[in-house]
Amino acid sequence: MNTEQLMTLAVNKNGFVFDPENGISYTVNETGLFILQKLQSGVTKEEIIDFLTEEYEVTAKNAESDLDHFMAMLKALNLIEE
Repeated sequence: MNTEQLMTLAVNKNGFVFDPENGISYTVNETGLFILQKLQSGVTKEEIIDFLTEEYEVTAKNAESDLDHFMAMLKALNLIEE
């Protein structure tokens, strides 16, 4: 997965995300912000699932489903490439 575009995003603690390359801004919820920060840190999908299960006390299956949904949204917005 190519996450190079994610590295250029400016993200604040309130979930405001700005893409300086095209001037588009986005907002993410708390979980989206958590995932985005992990992706920007270079954490793998499996590690993010582990972090989600610890942080939010959800099952690994639910964490993986949420992560897959979020990643699909990032791909649709051309913020990641697979």
